[in-house]
Amino acid sequence: MPIRLKKLIGTILLIVLVILYALIATTVAVARLSESGPLTHLAFFFFTGILWILPAMGIIKWLILPPRPKKPESAPRP
Repeated sequence: MPIRLKKLIGTILLIVLVILYALIATTVAVARLSESGPLTHLAFFFFTGILWILPAMGIIKWLILPPRPKKPESAPRP
């Protein structure tokens, strides 16, 4: 895969991850934390704010992997 295409795919994946993760975390917070205290809110948003880093690290790790070496083409046998 060409490096430029890989970077484009990785960038799009990271943007989609952040948007979806923020929507899901906010939806869960609104549904579950409506009557909770401020410390519960702080703890929830602290942990959910850090948790998105794990899948992002996987995407970034994939982005920095060197390309696989191409298999040498075998010469035709006589």
